[in-house]
Amino acid sequence: MEKSGESPARTLNPINGGQPMKEGGKPKVVVVMGPTGSGKSRLAIDLATHFPLEIINADSMQVYQGLDVLTNKVPLHDQKGVPHHLLGTVSSDVEFTAKKFRDSAIPIINDILSRNHLPVIVGGTNYYIQALVSSFLLDESAEDMSQIYSSDHPGNEQTDHMHDVLGDSCNYSYDLLKELDPVAANRIHPNNHRKINRYLSLYARSGVLPSKLFQGKAAENWGRFDNSRYSCCFICVDAALPALDQYVEHRVDCMLDAGLLDEVYDIYNPNANYTLGLRQAIGVREFENFFRAYFSGNMDDEMGDSSDGTPLKLSTTMNDKLFKENIRGILNSTGDNPQKILLEEAIGKVKLNTQRLVRRQKRRVNQLQTLFGWNISYVDATEPISEKSDECWAGQVVGPAVEVIRSFLNEDYSTGRVSDEESKTVTDIVQRDLWTQYVCKSCGDRILRGAHEWEQHKQGRGHRKRMSSLRKSRSFSQQ
Repeated sequence: MEKSGESPARTLNPINGGQPMKEGGKPKVVVVMGPTGSGKSRLAIDLATHFPLEIINADSMQVYQGLDVLTNKVPLHDQKGVPHHLLGTVSSDVEFTAKKFRDSAIPIINDILSRNHLPVIVGGTNYYIQALVSSFLLDESAEDMSQIYSSDHPGNEQTDHMHDVLGDSCNYSYDLLKELDPVAANRIHPNNHRKINRYLSLYARSGVLPSKLFQGKAAENWGRFDNSRYSCCFICVDAALPALDQYVEHRVDCMLDAGLLDEVYDIYNPNANYTLGLRQAIGVREFENFFRAYFSGNMDDEMGDSSDGTPLKLSTTMNDKLFKENIRGILNSTGDNPQKILLEEAIGKVKLNTQRLVRRQKRRVNQLQTLFGWNISYVDATEPISEKSDECWAGQVVGPAVEVIRSFLNEDYSTGRVSDEESKTVTDIVQRDLWTQYVCKSCGDRILRGAHEWEQHKQGRGHRKRMSSLRKSRSFSQQ
């Protein structure tokens, strides 16, 4: 907390209309990042007691309208009067790309600065954050880079022809990408439908091979911190994996009590595109098998007994209200009836997929630091999460974050800019290894992209355990 009589405004520049101080002519913004469940939103709201700030949501699912419980949006009463932007404002059927996020967030930041407030970007969607702060973002800003490429190579006679070949369909295949641009296809996973669609739709519009985009100026500038639009203070709220895994388990259970299944039931559509908009959220598709079986009527009519011994039935004519009333009975029913088994499997998938997301988010933050030289200040939320202690949270998370931001605003903070020589080294690594694909046979033909991701995978606990098991089995078979 601030000391008595000390105003938060002291961290703002009294010159230039009281706007946050600038470094090198760039406005200052704070970015709070980290894995799911670490407490990013809570920290940002707590920081408002120390600084005059407004929050811009950078979670790719929380930007959409609907599924407030499933996407864990901060309820209005928990926002404590702190202004939130891009939270539940986008139609659920729209594909809100990183480029759209960037184009929406920039004017919001300008408005916040005009009110003499500090913009705080909060979220775990790191490619949103990278698109906003960096002038160049590989894959997610392909349109920008196609313009750069076109300016260097004006005039392309293939465009109309390729549009005729590919047509207007958005359901492009990985095989087609391999045929047209094997270099680009080698870089992405065959199941990454969104990126496959992006590459091929770009090719259909411009006739430019995706692999050609990421050369020259685009590759040279990609991710370099000295090309940032803002002077950034990056804070990562992190925690040990066991603590985060346990928290995820608990949070999903709380979401079920708060109406998660009701939300998923309302949005369910067997013919929907699960690669577009809000339906991409973890917790939607996991329940597809249950709902398909429910609506198809392939389940046995008899569900077993509810917790009070009353038989429960599930029919395709059951109205929405009755289903929502009985969903708790399905979970609490006795015996291994088909409905309960499918529901429990779906809930388990939600927990597992969220825990996998946590690991991906931690790896991506690490890549921003190791590949691009971002100066990220870490605050450890392991003990506050494990102990559920407000006192620990204030002392071990909020306090250190406040000190980092104060130093940043008072220009005692290193922005993490790397030297030209270091920047060239990073760029060389990106250019040299950007399109290299590695396949780990020991881990079920898992595909890794780039030497950095491959080295991280080899050092991972899961890979090492599998390698140890393989060595033991080979040794046993040779005896």
